[in-house]
Order: sequence, then structure tokens, then C-alpha cells
Amino acid sequence: MATIRIRTRNGLTIAADIMGPQDAPTVVLGHGGGQTRHSWSRAGVELANAGYRVINYDLLGHGDSDWDPQGRYDLAGRAADLRAVVAAGNSPFALVGASLGGATSLKAATEGLDPAALVLVDIVPLVSVDGVARIRAFMTSRPEGFVDLEEAADAIAAYNPDRPRPDDVSGLAKNLRQDDDGRWRWHWDPRILDGAEGQPSFLLSVMDEADWTDRIPTMLVRGLKSDIVTDEGVADLRRRIPALEVTNITGAGHMVAGDRNDQFNAAVLDFLYRTIPV
Repeated sequence: MATIRIRTRNGLTIAADIMGPQDAPTVVLGHGGGQTRHSWSRAGVELANAGYRVINYDLLGHGDSDWDPQGRYDLAGRAADLRAVVAAGNSPFALVGASLGGATSLKAATEGLDPAALVLVDIVPLVSVDGVARIRAFMTSRPEGFVDLEEAADAIAAYNPDRPRPDDVSGLAKNLRQDDDGRWRWHWDPRILDGAEGQPSFLLSVMDEADWTDRIPTMLVRGLKSDIVTDEGVADLRRRIPALEVTNITGAGHMVAGDRNDQFNAAVLDFLYRTIPV
């Protein structure tokens, strides 16, 4: 595995891990809002071991990627970033996007990016307004940060009590940054929550313009305990994408890959083998 930097709009750069055979079909992994590329660590390795070229990137304003000096994180800009990331790989390529990463994939496809396959991880255009509000409340709840990683782990456990709290919290250092005051804060720009892309209805307008929905093989991987994707949201996406495949992951919430990684990896690999074989 190598870590590279990919230049995108306005001279900003994106950090990405790239792994797997150099001439293989590419799978691009896009994480959710407030996460980093490390949320895909196990999935990326498994995809690479299965024979795919994998590009696992930090969305702009997250992790080791640049922050926009003016805080411009609109979805059209993220779609442009994704096109730059795709250009670093091979064709054919597939997009696997969770939450904000999935929304970025939908926007990019609607603007002409042409993946051979698309995997949406617990994201639909018609999301639960209450679920989005709960996530935003968590993301904005601790602007003062945390004294240490133990305190951060406690906050995560309170938000997601169904996921066991790790005994070793050192892995959280990949998702937080330690500032000059010694406190730990989430490794993303707080301004990512500003603007239209943070509104629950925004993706509906994006998908109303989509002309690819009868052409690109698409799978939704849904956590059955998700507070973002509802039965109504799945039905709406089926109406928009008639050949949509839906895989339900038992016991998983919105963070599907983290909650049930083995089930998630198996579902994605099965879909990719059929749509973009190595």
C-alpha cells in the first residue's frame, strides 16, 4: 500500500491510500461525513486481496486531505474531487460510497461520471430527517474537544451503545487530531456541515436530474438498525433505480462497515464480482 496525494480544484490536494494489482479494475472508496479513509481499512485490504485496484481517499476537509480555506464543501465540488480521484486509477471502475461518500457518487454520476458499478452504503435520496438531525447533533456536540482518547471513546459509546467500546482506544487517533491546546478534536473541518449539502432534501433534487439510473448497476447496502435509511427511503430509491439490488445487514446501524465488517465485505465482493469482474 502507498499513500498518495491527488491534486484537485483550486490547487487543493486529497490524501489517498492505493493498493492492489496495478492493472486491475479500480474500486474507489468514499467514507461518510465526519469519518476518514481509515473507516475502510479492512474493506480496502480485502478488496485488494480479491484482485482489485483500490483507492481509499479522505474527502476534502477530512483526515489528511486539505481543508478549503473558504470552507467550500458543496456537493458539486466533491463530485469534481471524485473525478480527480477516479483519474488516478484504471477503467473499468466502481464507486463504493458511505453516507456523504455515497451522496458524492450520486452527484458525480448525475454529472456524467460513468462507473461500471455503484455501491451505496446506507444512503438514499429520501433520508430520515430525524436520523440526520441526530447525527448532526453528535457531530457538533463537542466543539471544545476531548481531554484524551478515553473521553472520546466514551462519547462514541454513548452515541452508539450497540457497538462494544474498545478496550484499546489508540485506534481512535486516526479519526481525531490533537490541537496545540492538547485537546483531541474530530479530524474534519466543522464547516463541512454548512450549506445545502447538509440538508436532508438535497439529494432528492440531485436524483431528479439523474439519467443513469437504468444503466449503471447499483446496490444499496443497508444497516437494518440504521436511523438514516427507512423502508420509505428504500422504496423511493427502487422507484428511481428499477434494477436496484438491496442487501440488508442484520445488526448494523448507519456505520455498516464498522458494525458488521465481514458481512459488508462479503456483500460488496459478491456484487463487484458480478458487475466488474477481475
